[in-house]
Amino acid sequence: MMDASARGIKIFSGSAHEKFAKDICESLSLSLSERQIFRFSDGEIGVSLQEGVRGLDLFVIQPTCEPVNENLMELLIIIDALKRASAWRVNVVLPYFGYARQDRKARPREPITSKLVANLLEKAGADRVVTADLHAAQIQGFFDIPVDHLTGIPLLAMHFKRILKNELKEGRVVTVSPDIGGVVRARSFAELLNCDIAIVDKRRSHDKANVSEVMNVIGDVEGKIAILVDDIVDTGGSIVHAGDALKERRASKVYACAVHGVLSGEAAEKIGRSCFEEMVFTDTIPLSGEKRRPKITSLSIAPLFAEAIRRVHLEQSVSILFQPKTKRHQGELF
Repeated sequence: MMDASARGIKIFSGSAHEKFAKDICESLSLSLSERQIFRFSDGEIGVSLQEGVRGLDLFVIQPTCEPVNENLMELLIIIDALKRASAWRVNVVLPYFGYARQDRKARPREPITSKLVANLLEKAGADRVVTADLHAAQIQGFFDIPVDHLTGIPLLAMHFKRILKNELKEGRVVTVSPDIGGVVRARSFAELLNCDIAIVDKRRSHDKANVSEVMNVIGDVEGKIAILVDDIVDTGGSIVHAGDALKERRASKVYACAVHGVLSGEAAEKIGRSCFEEMVFTDTIPLSGEKRRPKITSLSIAPLFAEAIRRVHLEQSVSILFQPKTKRHQGELF
């Protein structure tokens, strides 16, 4: 059988984040493939491919962000269209994997929706998934197809390494996990910055989703610049309250960052009114006009996804992307 590197490659996008797909194509010196997405009068989604795909290695870029169900259904229909058009392989690129927070049964008689979504993607015809910073690493095991799990943590760390260069040299920066569950992520971030770590001990409500109560801060933050690190910011309540707790413990300044800026409801307004000097996200989810605030910064993670796509297509190692830059061979985008 002919290998992927000898096959043609095409990149398609859903309607959730076309700019992200175009940025990836620009990094790869490719054109975004043509398709039409339309709605029937009753709201059903229709897809029409405008290019031939027979025997090609295809990549479909679509974060399943708000509106989650619309974008997920659109993605499934695109995958089905590509498979029925005799694609050789369909690689699904999910910068943000919706439903990732429903990864276990926290209470009796609850679904494990992230497993359901994994099943849907496979059943539709996905041959591979490329994603970033899943809410729970075990979600990779929900798939019976290869999953390339990228991370935006180094990108976020490099941003703060640049703007807090002197403070880091003086040992005045501390990385803070907003909850116990994020300690591993915060430790990785702290290692990249060579700084200390602290933890916000947070009690989450068992009655309502997205509701939590800050209890205590574990670690020394007094007089230091604190950087809160998370994977997802949804309503913004938890991370804003964590920032307030750090200021109460006399942190000199508080920054915050997360890979995925869901920013539902009044999250952007909360961040705009918060004690944060800056809130930094990657662009896995589009930042619409009403969510833009002077305190909110968006960094492009598209080049990382572009390099992962190139390596998947050429059947090269993707794990090398997790190694320090000095250990990677020359000629890569990173």
